[in-house]
Amino acid sequence: MVLMHDTGIGTYIDEFLAARATRKPSVHTLNAYRRDLMLVLQLAEPAPLTVSDLSPRVLRSAFARFAADRAPASVSRAWSSWNAFFTFLVTEGVVAGNPMSAVDKPRTVPLSPKPLRGEDTPELLLRTVSTADERQRDPWPERDVLVLALALCAGLRLSEMLALRVGSVNGRDGERRLEVSGKGGRPRSVPIDSGLDAAVRRYLEARRARFGRAQPTAPLLVDRRGVALQRGGLQYLVRSCYRRAGVGDRVPRGAQLHALRHTFATRLAEDGANASEIMRLMGHASLATSQSYIEVTADQQRAAVRANRTNRVLRELA
Repeated sequence: MVLMHDTGIGTYIDEFLAARATRKPSVHTLNAYRRDLMLVLQLAEPAPLTVSDLSPRVLRSAFARFAADRAPASVSRAWSSWNAFFTFLVTEGVVAGNPMSAVDKPRTVPLSPKPLRGEDTPELLLRTVSTADERQRDPWPERDVLVLALALCAGLRLSEMLALRVGSVNGRDGERRLEVSGKGGRPRSVPIDSGLDAAVRRYLEARRARFGRAQPTAPLLVDRRGVALQRGGLQYLVRSCYRRAGVGDRVPRGAQLHALRHTFATRLAEDGANASEIMRLMGHASLATSQSYIEVTADQQRAAVRANRTNRVLRELA
């Protein structure tokens, strides 16, 4: 392996990332771009000195080495990163053309949903977690229920939960919405049912009793010390909820929190929501990726959320 230490190419990568930053992607997205670009670059032989040295032949060889011990999804993501990088270079007039069309990438296999198994699993999970477990050092059922409900009843990703602020929930009673910073920095507004709204209110009351009133810009989800939850802490919290409810065997392998999000989408479909409603609510829809995308009205989105059976148990708990 030849390590690249070419400041010229590095400067172009920095400029590319600075340009992408104007789209407001997450820090994780920008880090992934840089990682994908640098890992392939380090595998290029002979070591390129300028971007013009990155010929189709050199790139094909580097990607072949990169793909040797990586999953197809990782290779496809790296290909997309390099394609975006060269598109930027062409636009800036640095190179005449994009060589990535000559570099093959794996065929993308549609991801199959991985919802929780068992018809009553979401309800069992929420009911169990809503009761304080005295075996815990500092039980906080209101917080734990809200974390589960944000995925089960609003379809949020882990990163989207961590980005939530106290002021992310707004609107009049009966028309409350959750303002989400979605994947790739794309914002979306998700209507929430009265059950989830009540779960938010219960959590904020419990949080206020513990730590005092929070500012609207403060992180919504915090740990037992009042510090913003981090990725590892949130993942551990979800696993502990599964363990307390005794449903660990109903969670698809490798899904964890994503299984809750998939359950949200699966139940929407089962209860009559159409594809465009689901895509909009999940943050998947965009004109660039779906020619069949149809903008739905706020009332249609709200009706789709209201039809989600998991919301019923939150209304009962209220």
